[in-house]
This record gives sequence, structure tokens and C-alpha cells, in this order.
Amino acid sequence: MREEERSIRLRAKNRRKRYLEMHPEYFNDSSLELADPLLYDRLIRRFQTAAEREAEGRQKGFSGVMATDLWRAEAKKDALSHPSPQSLFTYNRGPQGQILEEDKDDKPMSKEEGKAWWADEMTQRFLRGDDADFNYKSLDANDKYDDPEEERDIQEAYFDSMEPDFDSDGEGSEKILTGETGIQDY
Repeated sequence: MREEERSIRLRAKNRRKRYLEMHPEYFNDSSLELADPLLYDRLIRRFQTAAEREAEGRQKGFSGVMATDLWRAEAKKDALSHPSPQSLFTYNRGPQGQILEEDKDDKPMSKEEGKAWWADEMTQRFLRGDDADFNYKSLDANDKYDDPEEERDIQEAYFDSMEPDFDSDGEGSEKILTGETGIQDY
């Protein structure tokens, strides 16, 4: 039974990965910022220009900006009181009580690298099933998201396992073809 559970989990992860390949707009959703506001701050916002931040703020509206700021502040407080070993970044209190990020050597150096790290982290989060706003049950049970190459491999294995009988009469002896050649004379 253990092998069967592993197979089911693997199939679900493969379907989730295929879903992300078919729906790249998942990463454009502004609500992903709220999934991990601190990580978004470190990987995306720090590389944004003032004009890009202003445009993002206009798109969200005043209430959206306030909500993300509140989420970010709560996430910082939570990161201080409950540090996660899985987190890429850690935080400490400064001398005046401000929340400071612990400087690590492994941080993105460019906007493109930050976006790549963000996409990878959100992909891993999605594959683990950690997006609380997503209905994984409908995705995991949907064979529409099965990998077409996997299906092709199963078919090839099936046909490779069959004994070819097109060149024999089923008795093990070869058929001698006689008759028409298939060339048409007009």
C-alpha cells in the first residue's frame, strides 16, 4: 500500500507541474505576494524602481496597498517569533526595535535572478500543495493534466511487450509472401 500512496502523490505532483506549464499566468497573480510577503519583498520589491512600485500601487488601489503592508508587517513579526528553517531569509530585532533581515551571502543580485528565485519558490510551494486558495482536489483528480510523454511511454512499453506476429503464421514459421507486388500498371 505504501508504494501505491507514493505513486498517487507523484502523479499529483506531476499534474500540478503540468498545470503550471499550461497556466503561466498563475505567477502573474498579485495575490501571490501575500503568499510570502517577506520573500516577495526580498526577491521582487527590492529590485523595483519607484515608478514600478507606483504603478503596482495604482493597480492594487489604496486598500490593496494597505493590505499588503499589513500582511508584510504581520509576516515580519511572525518570522521573529517563529523562525522557519525552510525560509530563505531570517529576521532579527535591531537596537531601536526595528525588524532587520539577517544578511546572507546567498541572495539574488539582479532583478532577473530575483524573479527566477521567486518563480522557483512559488513553484515548489504549489507542488507541495501549500497554496490555500487553490483547489488541488480538482486538479489532482483531473487526467487532463497527465504528461503526454508519460502516456506515450506507457503505450510504447505495451507495444514493445507484444510478440510480433505479422511476419509469421503464428506457428513460429515465416510466411512466404506470394501474389501481387503492390505496383500498379496503368
